[in-house]
Amino acid sequence: MGAGNGLSNGGAAETAPDGTTVFRATAYSPLRTTVALVLWLGAIHLNVLLLLASLFLLPRRIAAMVLGTQLFFMLVPVSDKSKIGRKIARFVSKNVIGHFPVTLHVEDYQAFDPKRAYVLGYEPHSVLPVGLGALMDLVGFMPLPKIKVLASSAVFYTPFLRQIWTWLGLVPASRKSFYSYLGAGYTCIIVPGGVQEILHMDHDSEVVFLKSRKGFVKIAMETGSPLVPVFCFGQGSVYKWWRPGGKLIVKIARAIKFTPIIFWGKFGTPIPFATPLHLVVGKPIEVKKNPQPTYDEINEVHEQFVVAMQELFEKYKTKAGYDKLKLRVL
Repeated sequence: MGAGNGLSNGGAAETAPDGTTVFRATAYSPLRTTVALVLWLGAIHLNVLLLLASLFLLPRRIAAMVLGTQLFFMLVPVSDKSKIGRKIARFVSKNVIGHFPVTLHVEDYQAFDPKRAYVLGYEPHSVLPVGLGALMDLVGFMPLPKIKVLASSAVFYTPFLRQIWTWLGLVPASRKSFYSYLGAGYTCIIVPGGVQEILHMDHDSEVVFLKSRKGFVKIAMETGSPLVPVFCFGQGSVYKWWRPGGKLIVKIARAIKFTPIIFWGKFGTPIPFATPLHLVVGKPIEVKKNPQPTYDEINEVHEQFVVAMQELFEKYKTKAGYDKLKLRVL
């Protein structure tokens, strides 16, 4: 398997002195990049603005039309095979990763078999795990032709956002979809810590909520899918943010599977700051297929994954420009 993979972003592969395969995203025109970023992330803020305008500013008839439109786009079926949708998704994928830009470091590129399905455990979540865009199949950096990202189910009840993210390859993070897509040969990307990490974020360190998150390990073992640690440096700086505190917020976050947080990027918009991101893909951890792994067996493989993630962080943090950064594993 070579590094030539039909790269939609245009970035070429390089081999670093340590043997790591490196892909550097290509930056495109500011206009194209801005349009792509707004399509990718703008729906979050757009829905909030439309809701507030409908409640407090617009006449009742217009407000009802706006809310009705949002409801329609919340419920209308979306196909990830839509030709128009995939074309939009390709445009978004190609342009957004050059905005930061993203540099992808793959420790052992040759270890990935295009015919196998992997479980990529991506950390951290941060405000939004924007770096994982470089792993998508539409970008073409990874030698894996079928990739899905398991995302919070709240995304798929958000008008406009659910359309774009479905076309990009995101699916609801449920056990059913996890098993189904791995069984169909799709590599699945999951953020094990999920939105829970937002509750523990601070501005001085990176946090990964991993100690109690073992479900993804169990599923990887049951399906015989190799586990791959992935860490993104710089992601915590792409947005400014404020998070309300209190036990009530924690309960709400757990109930809706989404953490209430106020965040903003350039000029107070949803466009993230252009902070260089270094995304590191570790070596696959082979797991023996085991339909009924014991608690101890799951713990053993889970410990391997956590240690591999910590080692990945320590090994690459200086190269990524974050030599003083600390990692908290909760």
